[in-house]
Amino acid sequence: MNTNVRASKGLKLTDILVTIVISVVFGLVYKIWGPAYDLMKPFGLHAEQLMYGMWFMAGTFAYLIIRKPGVAILAEVAAATVSAFLGSEWGMSTLYYGLLQGLGAELFFAVFLYRNANLWVTSLAAVGAAVASLILDFSYGYIDQLSTWNYVLYIGFRMLGSIVIAGIFAFYLAKALEVTGVTRTLRPATQQDYKGLD
Repeated sequence: MNTNVRASKGLKLTDILVTIVISVVFGLVYKIWGPAYDLMKPFGLHAEQLMYGMWFMAGTFAYLIIRKPGVAILAEVAAATVSAFLGSEWGMSTLYYGLLQGLGAELFFAVFLYRNANLWVTSLAAVGAAVASLILDFSYGYIDQLSTWNYVLYIGFRMLGSIVIAGIFAFYLAKALEVTGVTRTLRPATQQDYKGLD
Protein backbone atom coordinates (compact mmCIF):
# COMPACT_ATOMS: atom_id res chain seq x y z
CA MET A 1 0.00 0.00 0.00
CA ASN A 2 1.52 3.29 -1.08
CA THR A 3 1.10 5.48 1.99
CA ASN A 4 2.95 8.53 0.65
CA VAL A 5 0.43 10.22 -1.59
CA ARG A 6 -0.02 13.55 -3.28
CA ALA A 7 -3.66 14.55 -3.17
CA SER A 8 -4.86 15.98 -6.46
CA LYS A 9 -6.89 19.13 -6.16
CA GLY A 10 -10.62 18.99 -5.60
CA LEU A 11 -13.14 16.23 -5.40
CA LYS A 12 -14.43 14.89 -8.68
CA LEU A 13 -17.96 13.56 -9.09
CA THR A 14 -16.58 10.01 -8.97
CA ASP A 15 -14.84 10.75 -5.65
CA ILE A 16 -18.06 12.11 -4.17
CA LEU A 17 -20.15 9.18 -5.40
CA VAL A 18 -17.68 6.60 -4.07
CA THR A 19 -17.53 8.44 -0.74
CA ILE A 20 -21.34 8.45 -0.55
CA VAL A 21 -21.48 4.70 -1.27
CA ILE A 22 -18.90 4.07 1.46
CA SER A 23 -20.92 6.30 3.78
CA VAL A 24 -24.19 4.50 3.11
CA VAL A 25 -22.54 1.21 4.06
CA PHE A 26 -21.14 2.74 7.24
CA GLY A 27 -24.44 4.45 7.99
CA LEU A 28 -26.05 1.01 8.05
CA VAL A 29 -23.21 -0.31 10.20
CA TYR A 30 -23.60 2.65 12.59
CA LYS A 31 -27.28 1.85 13.03
CA ILE A 32 -26.50 -1.80 13.82
CA TRP A 33 -23.58 -0.84 16.05
CA GLY A 34 -25.81 1.00 18.55
CA PRO A 35 -27.20 -2.18 20.15
CA ALA A 36 -23.71 -3.76 20.15
CA TYR A 37 -22.45 -0.70 22.02
CA ASP A 38 -25.30 -1.01 24.54
CA LEU A 39 -24.52 -4.69 25.11
CA MET A 40 -21.14 -3.71 26.53
CA LYS A 41 -22.60 -1.39 29.18
CA PRO A 42 -23.47 -4.12 31.70
CA PHE A 43 -19.79 -5.01 31.93
CA GLY A 44 -19.20 -1.68 33.66
CA LEU A 45 -16.00 0.35 33.88
CA HIS A 46 -17.00 2.12 30.64
CA ALA A 47 -16.21 -0.98 28.57
CA GLU A 48 -18.66 0.24 25.91
CA GLN A 49 -16.21 3.04 25.06
CA LEU A 50 -13.94 0.43 23.49
CA MET A 51 -16.63 0.02 20.81
CA TYR A 52 -17.02 3.73 20.08
CA GLY A 53 -14.35 3.88 17.39
CA MET A 54 -16.65 2.28 14.83
CA TRP A 55 -18.51 5.60 14.55
CA PHE A 56 -15.33 7.27 13.28
CA MET A 57 -14.45 4.68 10.68
CA ALA A 58 -16.36 6.14 7.72
CA GLY A 59 -14.09 9.19 7.73
CA THR A 60 -10.76 7.42 8.07
CA PHE A 61 -11.63 4.57 5.69
CA ALA A 62 -13.05 6.86 3.00
CA TYR A 63 -9.94 9.03 3.17
CA LEU A 64 -7.68 5.99 2.77
CA ILE A 65 -9.60 5.05 -0.37
CA ILE A 66 -9.98 8.52 -1.98
CA ARG A 67 -7.12 10.48 -0.32
CA LYS A 68 -8.37 13.96 -1.04
CA PRO A 69 -9.23 16.97 1.13
CA GLY A 70 -12.77 17.01 2.49
CA VAL A 71 -13.41 13.28 2.15
CA ALA A 72 -13.32 12.53 5.89
CA ILE A 73 -15.89 15.25 6.64
CA LEU A 74 -18.13 14.26 3.73
CA ALA A 75 -18.01 10.58 4.69
CA GLU A 76 -18.78 11.15 8.38
CA VAL A 77 -21.64 13.57 7.69
CA ALA A 78 -23.15 11.31 5.03
CA ALA A 79 -22.85 8.20 7.23
CA ALA A 80 -24.37 10.09 10.18
CA THR A 81 -27.23 11.26 7.95
CA VAL A 82 -28.00 7.69 6.86
CA SER A 83 -27.85 6.54 10.47
CA ALA A 84 -30.17 9.38 11.60
CA PHE A 85 -32.74 8.65 8.90
CA LEU A 86 -32.69 4.98 9.84
CA GLY A 87 -33.81 6.00 13.32
CA SER A 88 -30.63 6.42 15.31
CA GLU A 89 -31.37 6.55 19.04
CA TRP A 90 -29.45 9.84 19.21
CA GLY A 91 -31.76 11.53 16.71
CA MET A 92 -30.63 14.52 14.70
CA SER A 93 -27.72 15.20 17.05
CA THR A 94 -26.07 12.38 15.09
CA LEU A 95 -25.50 14.91 12.30
CA TYR A 96 -23.59 17.24 14.62
CA TYR A 97 -21.46 14.32 15.72
CA GLY A 98 -20.80 13.37 12.11
CA LEU A 99 -19.69 16.89 11.24
CA LEU A 100 -17.43 17.36 14.28
CA GLN A 101 -15.95 13.85 14.07
CA GLY A 102 -15.24 14.37 10.38
CA LEU A 103 -13.55 17.68 11.16
CA GLY A 104 -11.50 16.05 13.91
CA ALA A 105 -10.21 13.40 11.51
CA GLU A 106 -9.76 15.84 8.64
CA LEU A 107 -7.58 18.07 10.80
CA PHE A 108 -4.86 15.42 11.08
CA PHE A 109 -4.95 14.53 7.40
CA ALA A 110 -4.56 18.26 6.70
CA VAL A 111 -1.64 18.61 9.13
CA PHE A 112 0.23 16.12 6.95
CA LEU A 113 -0.88 18.04 3.84
CA TYR A 114 -2.94 15.06 2.62
CA ARG A 115 0.29 13.42 1.50
CA ASN A 116 0.48 10.60 4.00
CA ALA A 117 -1.95 7.77 4.51
CA ASN A 118 0.07 5.52 6.79
CA LEU A 119 -1.06 3.74 9.96
CA TRP A 120 0.32 6.47 12.23
CA VAL A 121 -1.58 9.30 10.50
CA THR A 122 -4.77 7.24 10.28
CA SER A 123 -4.58 6.51 14.01
CA LEU A 124 -4.05 10.21 14.76
CA ALA A 125 -7.11 11.02 12.64
CA ALA A 126 -9.10 8.49 14.66
CA VAL A 127 -7.97 10.22 17.86
CA GLY A 128 -9.00 13.57 16.36
CA ALA A 129 -12.50 12.22 15.72
CA ALA A 130 -12.63 10.84 19.27
CA VAL A 131 -11.66 14.18 20.79
CA ALA A 132 -14.38 15.92 18.76
CA SER A 133 -16.96 13.40 19.97
CA LEU A 134 -15.92 13.95 23.59
CA ILE A 135 -16.34 17.70 23.22
CA LEU A 136 -19.90 17.17 22.02
CA ASP A 137 -20.57 14.61 24.77
CA PHE A 138 -19.60 17.19 27.38
CA SER A 139 -21.62 19.96 25.72
CA TYR A 140 -24.74 17.77 25.53
CA GLY A 141 -24.28 16.65 29.14
CA TYR A 142 -23.94 12.98 28.13
CA ILE A 143 -21.01 12.55 30.48
CA ASP A 144 -22.06 12.79 34.13
CA GLN A 145 -19.79 14.14 36.83
CA LEU A 146 -17.25 11.37 37.27
CA SER A 147 -14.35 10.79 39.58
CA THR A 148 -10.87 11.26 38.14
CA TRP A 149 -10.21 7.54 37.66
CA ASN A 150 -13.60 7.19 35.93
CA TYR A 151 -12.71 10.00 33.51
CA VAL A 152 -9.38 8.34 32.80
CA LEU A 153 -11.11 5.04 31.99
CA TYR A 154 -13.87 6.68 29.95
CA ILE A 155 -11.57 8.83 27.82
CA GLY A 156 -8.77 6.25 27.69
CA PHE A 157 -11.07 3.46 26.48
CA ARG A 158 -12.62 5.70 23.84
CA MET A 159 -9.17 6.68 22.55
CA LEU A 160 -7.99 3.07 22.55
CA GLY A 161 -11.13 1.84 20.78
CA SER A 162 -10.81 4.64 18.24
CA ILE A 163 -7.20 3.80 17.42
CA VAL A 164 -7.94 0.07 17.12
CA ILE A 165 -11.13 0.35 15.04
CA ALA A 166 -10.97 3.64 13.09
CA GLY A 167 -7.17 3.63 12.93
CA ILE A 168 -5.66 0.15 12.70
CA PHE A 169 -8.68 -1.80 11.43
CA ALA A 170 -9.60 0.89 8.86
CA PHE A 171 -6.01 1.01 7.63
CA TYR A 172 -5.69 -2.74 7.12
CA LEU A 173 -9.16 -3.02 5.60
CA ALA A 174 -8.23 -0.34 3.04
CA LYS A 175 -4.90 -2.08 2.47
CA ALA A 176 -6.68 -5.39 1.80
CA LEU A 177 -9.02 -3.63 -0.63
CA GLU A 178 -6.05 -2.05 -2.39
CA VAL A 179 -4.48 -5.48 -2.94
CA THR A 180 -7.54 -6.43 -5.02
CA GLY A 181 -6.78 -3.56 -7.40
CA VAL A 182 -10.17 -1.88 -6.93
CA THR A 183 -8.69 1.39 -5.71
CA ARG A 184 -6.53 1.86 -8.82
CA THR A 185 -9.51 3.26 -10.70
CA LEU A 186 -10.07 5.84 -7.95
CA ARG A 187 -6.58 7.32 -7.67
CA PRO A 188 -4.08 8.26 -10.35
CA ALA A 189 -0.77 6.41 -10.34
CA THR A 190 2.02 8.16 -8.46
CA GLN A 191 5.66 8.52 -9.48
CA GLN A 192 6.49 5.78 -6.98
CA ASP A 193 4.00 3.46 -8.71
CA TYR A 194 5.74 4.08 -12.06
CA LYS A 195 9.16 3.38 -10.52
CA GLY A 196 7.79 0.07 -9.25
CA LEU A 197 7.17 -0.96 -12.86
CA ASP A 198 10.86 -0.69 -13.81
